[in-house]
Amino acid sequence: MRFQILHESAGRVRLRAVQYSMSMEQADVLEAWVLALPCVDQVTVHERLCSLIIFFHGDRKALYARLSRFSYEEAEEEAHVLGGNSRRINREYKEKMVFKVVWHYAKRLFVPAPARRVINTVISVPRMWFALKTLMKGKLTVEVLDGVAIGASLLTGDFSTAGSVRFLLGLGDTLDSWTHKKSVDDLAKNMSLHVDQVWQLLEDREQILVPISQIRTGDKIVVHTGHVLPLDGILDQGDVMVNQASLTGESVPVAKRSGSSVYAGSVVEEGNCVVRVTHTAGENRYDRIVRMIEESERLKSGSEKRAYNLADKLVPWCLGGSILTWLLTGDTTRAVSVLMVDFSCALKLSMPLSVLSAMREAGDHKITVKGGKYMELLSQADTVIFDKTGTLTNACPTVCNVAAFRGQDPKEMLRIAACLEEHFPHSVANAVVRAAKEQGLNHQEMHSQVEYVVAHGIASQIGQDRAVIGSRHFIFEDEGVIVLPEDQEAFDALPSDRSWLYLAIGGVLSAAIGIHDPLRPEAKEMADLLHGIGIDHIVMLTGDNRNTAASIAEELGIDEFRAEVLPEDKAAFIRSMQDQGRKIIMVGDGINDTPALSLADVGIAIGSGASIAREVADITIAANDLRELAVLRKLSQRLMDRIDRNYRFVMGFNGSLIALGAFGLLSPASSALLHNGSTLLLSMDCLTPLLPESKKI
Repeated sequence: MRFQILHESAGRVRLRAVQYSMSMEQADVLEAWVLALPCVDQVTVHERLCSLIIFFHGDRKALYARLSRFSYEEAEEEAHVLGGNSRRINREYKEKMVFKVVWHYAKRLFVPAPARRVINTVISVPRMWFALKTLMKGKLTVEVLDGVAIGASLLTGDFSTAGSVRFLLGLGDTLDSWTHKKSVDDLAKNMSLHVDQVWQLLEDREQILVPISQIRTGDKIVVHTGHVLPLDGILDQGDVMVNQASLTGESVPVAKRSGSSVYAGSVVEEGNCVVRVTHTAGENRYDRIVRMIEESERLKSGSEKRAYNLADKLVPWCLGGSILTWLLTGDTTRAVSVLMVDFSCALKLSMPLSVLSAMREAGDHKITVKGGKYMELLSQADTVIFDKTGTLTNACPTVCNVAAFRGQDPKEMLRIAACLEEHFPHSVANAVVRAAKEQGLNHQEMHSQVEYVVAHGIASQIGQDRAVIGSRHFIFEDEGVIVLPEDQEAFDALPSDRSWLYLAIGGVLSAAIGIHDPLRPEAKEMADLLHGIGIDHIVMLTGDNRNTAASIAEELGIDEFRAEVLPEDKAAFIRSMQDQGRKIIMVGDGINDTPALSLADVGIAIGSGASIAREVADITIAANDLRELAVLRKLSQRLMDRIDRNYRFVMGFNGSLIALGAFGLLSPASSALLHNGSTLLLSMDCLTPLLPESKKI
């Protein structure tokens, strides 16, 4: 496809697609395809102008070369387009708004007064009828106040006020719905699954790694321990324990056997399985995510719940104030003016919009927050606990050397290690697989079913021999592996300045793989930032030896550390800290961190870590920069400041409007205009960035 260059600058280009027109579907496909390019940071497609703006890094010519090969047919296969997008929502609500405004003022200009009275009465009936039905159910809500206000205006012959009030209420409802749907849609995109490839099981039992877009209904995929289920399906083989917390809220894994239904977004905690796909990518994930965001009370912050409760409690007082005004003054206009103002709209709209906007802003920093309550808890936290490997250390450890024993070939040992490790995407496992790939070692399946031993290692069977790879404790203490006498001197000489993975076959040490895992360059600055924004205790938990842990803790300025800990030790430590009254944030990346992530007040997973860690965690940081933790903390603090400010404004401003209406200083139409206008302005303010100054603190 051809693109015309309209404007170029450093890291930014504006292009026009050479085509007569562009549909919204085509715009969605183009946007998703371009955004998936490795060099692209951000893209915006304007379908009416057939243009797109791309922010990118790297070689501009390489980007143009990729774009020149674009076609809508191929892109629909490669790029997954999430349904219910903002483009469609914006166009739908813009058209609704324009129609309402044009119809209201055209009616005023061109329709005779008697006809306007009839029209205003007829179109007001549904709102009054709904208010009556709500009242008959024993509920006293803001809809009852609106219906009573319109009805009172009609009964007193003030048809103009009734029409203006109904127009303003309708306009407010449309804007409220627009902002809420837009926020939910943006947030749903941030929370959607990001699985690009799956293991497909072929007819000859061979497993191949393929793009998820190539999977069709009826295909079989293999899902290993610790992996997220990317698609809905029926369990075809294997008995597994599945964590469905993202769908049902239950934290206890559920047993699934052959014939059971399994759903995208859940995670296999124990066992391996073969799933027959029933829904391909994109068919059902979006709706499920949106329902989770909109309906899950467990994810609402305490501030949101308090706002809803307060708004409901204030409705009877508003109605009572209106009745009292009428009894004292006998002036229906004053009573209606009081009815035009309520606290419910502003409180019920501004609080969730503030939270949704903050979660969306977190998404702009590549941080996925699964519920508003975690933002509130994070603002209250005083302790952060870090796992070391893959969290405080570099997210991309590397293999620095392979020491072979028993006369084995180092490359063959690395090939076997990669074959075992490729099923379990921890940062260290990824390093082994990557090293084998860089050396051109083909590591096709050569073993039986793989068993993952949490926080220890991996076991399988190669021929008649048991093959194990993992930590020193796992290999030599749990598995009882021996070192041959002729290898003892070489084994004792292994350098102590790196971590070691040990590979044993048939109960004898066959290789040791050296892993260099440097600290993240921003880790020290991150610790200083957290100390500066209210975190008074930073802890590191690691399975490494005490000397290594002490050195790292001193270098980073960490307040406390625990060495040589197991997953259950991490959970026990968190429980003891909570017993002291501390609010805990746990940051980890591996399968062995999941018990601690679940137990902490807020669990944060590093995006490059294991799928199960990301699934169990309350928040996921995809960006490869720990300073985003400080951004998230500051964001949550400013969110709570905004919510407190909103409370004060709503109570003060709306209280003033009620007083002015009761004293006859505001007409009903003016009260409605100021009330709805302030609500909308407050809502717009809630959607503004909390951290406009920078993405860094």
